[in-house]
Amino acid sequence: MRPRKSGGPVRFLKPSRPAAPAGPPRLLGFHKPYGVVSQFTPEGRWQGLKDFIDVPGVYVAGRLDGDSEGLLLLTNDGQLQARITDPRHKMAKTYWVQVEGIPDAAALQQLRDGVNLKDGRTLPAQVRMLDPQPAMWPRHPPIRVRQSVPDCWIELIIREGRNRQVRRMTAAVGHPTLRLVRMAIGPYTLDGLEPGQWTDLAL
Repeated sequence: MRPRKSGGPVRFLKPSRPAAPAGPPRLLGFHKPYGVVSQFTPEGRWQGLKDFIDVPGVYVAGRLDGDSEGLLLLTNDGQLQARITDPRHKMAKTYWVQVEGIPDAAALQQLRDGVNLKDGRTLPAQVRMLDPQPAMWPRHPPIRVRQSVPDCWIELIIREGRNRQVRRMTAAVGHPTLRLVRMAIGPYTLDGLEPGQWTDLAL
């Protein structure tokens, strides 16, 4: 069979824009505990967000692994969701990271300059030792520590979001991550939220 010719001009579809919310735009900040995935349905041994958040029409804006803790943003506004998650906007994400061992100045500088990973070199990051070391809430289950090896907390600020990036970065400089907590995404912080709590954030 011969292809049928169209009598009209060829039309190109414009890329769809993120949908605007049906109601007033909302942005939720959730303190995600360890063992909860960044989706409403549970997955295997991990709990889902539906066990904590009963707000219709909101979606996760940026993921956080089940074995990580801290700030997770959700919104009903597709344009806001895209602005938060699009790497082109380079929204800073602040993590407090408990690592094995005590990083020296050279290891910290490596993290600042960028680390070579299997999927390429990371962008320059901001990093510092947390002094004084923070008194964090208990994690359930607690981390596994080796009594013969010290550990410490560092602050790491990155502007990209590769899969398990922070854990791979600290391992690449010789200091595996023991516990990972996201403290802020851009101007939005974890302040005032206990594990499992959420709140409406000002837009």
